[in-house]
Amino acid sequence: MKASQFYIKTTREAPAEAETISHQYLARAGFIQQIAAGIFSIMPLGQRSLEKIRTIIREEMNAAGALEVTMPVVQPRSIWEESGRAETYVPPLANFRDRREREMVLAPTHEETVSMMGRYGITSYRDMPLNLYQIQTKFRDETRSRGGLLRVREFEMKDAYSFDADEEGLDASYQAMAQAYHNIFSRCGLNAVMVEADAGSIGGKDSAEFVLLADSGEDTILICDSDDCGYGANLEKAEFIKSLNPREVKAEVEKFATPGIKTIEALAEAEGVPTSKTGKVVFYTIDDEVYVVVIRGDYEVNETKVRNMMGGSEPRLATPEEVAAAGFPAGSASAVGIPSERVIADDSAVENPNLLAGANEDGYHLRNINYGRDWNSDHIGDIASAVDGQRCSRCSDGCLKQHRGIEVGHIFKLRTVYSDAMDVKYNDADGNLRPVLMGCYGIGTGRLLAAAVEANHDDRGMTLPRSIAPFEVVIVAVNIHNNDQVRDLSESLATQLEAKGVATLLDDRAEAPGAKFADADLIGIPVRVVVSPRSIQNGGVEIKHRLADPKNSTIHAFDDAIGAILNTLES
Repeated sequence: MKASQFYIKTTREAPAEAETISHQYLARAGFIQQIAAGIFSIMPLGQRSLEKIRTIIREEMNAAGALEVTMPVVQPRSIWEESGRAETYVPPLANFRDRREREMVLAPTHEETVSMMGRYGITSYRDMPLNLYQIQTKFRDETRSRGGLLRVREFEMKDAYSFDADEEGLDASYQAMAQAYHNIFSRCGLNAVMVEADAGSIGGKDSAEFVLLADSGEDTILICDSDDCGYGANLEKAEFIKSLNPREVKAEVEKFATPGIKTIEALAEAEGVPTSKTGKVVFYTIDDEVYVVVIRGDYEVNETKVRNMMGGSEPRLATPEEVAAAGFPAGSASAVGIPSERVIADDSAVENPNLLAGANEDGYHLRNINYGRDWNSDHIGDIASAVDGQRCSRCSDGCLKQHRGIEVGHIFKLRTVYSDAMDVKYNDADGNLRPVLMGCYGIGTGRLLAAAVEANHDDRGMTLPRSIAPFEVVIVAVNIHNNDQVRDLSESLATQLEAKGVATLLDDRAEAPGAKFADADLIGIPVRVVVSPRSIQNGGVEIKHRLADPKNSTIHAFDDAIGAILNTLES
């Protein structure tokens, strides 16, 4: 491919809104062009890299036995009402009406559509296992798109959906997809770690994320530091061993005045105790009802865990007006005297005795409140956020270490969430009608490319691995339009490399050599070959790997150049 016949438009300056390295470099190198918030065009260089990513994904999915399909982006809203997600999906569905006034949506994901495929085609246990996948456009009206391709509104995703007759089959499908994902990310040059995750608006029970650890990531990941453990989870899911206060005999409740004290920290300081000896209350509104959420004072509430405990209803912090209308005194509240159905409790508050808490009277608190005697809850479990340094819940020997990360893939065991709602059933060997067990597996192709840039760059540009770089070799032809020898040698090299299956860019543009070198570095082409009057005078061509020192190039005789280039590509 000659650069003069290709579309290469690089810039020195990144867009003002580009905060992440991947956004800056992909925009500067002309891989992407933003046309609205969270909506990008993919330019020719970006398209070449994404096509390589698609090829890798297809090869691994096909090798795992999945079958490719294409499902529509525009869907009738009725199928989302059938699944129960029309009003609950977050962010809300993008809705419109067609010319016949039928309600339609832009699909953010395709569980409903693939369930219809399963409902149509699966009748017997003999029809499974079945795994269908597509590489297709999605639209999610994110409230805050950021990071270029890292979080967008319109994006391309590989989403796959498995259908199995039993738990054993679902486990096998899930593990096959996990291995395929490991293979995909490895081939794309990413060291992605697999961690436990919350299923979110997709639904289901078990799920795992594949995360690239990176400071630019918006996800918080906690990983056990023990080499023998391997536990990792995102913040929404992470569990830890909660310490217990010393066991004490339950003491009598004492009410005491606390004028001016409105925070747990101030209360603990006034009493000369750690915050772990307090019961903190946070007010949340869930389905228009105000709940008292109780947790030990040294922990923080994890809203995702609260949502899951409450059956998927989204919690939000109650407003002062809502708290007052419910009759709760902010700053001096507790669960004492509150109906148990309106109390959500972390197990840390339940299991620790003699806590300090509010007296539900302004300016007063209570000593020695105890669960079961002084207050109760109908909703008890782990709703605490894990933080750096807490003990691992899996091995108990290690501690959790906090990292930032970019989610590059997500896999779910949906089980019967959609097959129950959308009547996807099969006849087992005894003729009994049973719901199909489903799984869901997603990779955002654009996000994968952006993550690869976050993991592979330097101060001169991208350093993309050969597997996903738009070109593997760039031949910089210096003075090509005025030197027949440079032109002939450059074109011969390009022809030979292309014949060997090496994607080669012949930079024959009428640009200064320095500009061509800078573009090659910015774009991230793994190997640069310079053909110039000077290199010819020195006996051949100049070859350098993108990761090598800019001054560390070597001259190779023209007859040996192809072998040297191939060897450099492999290094």
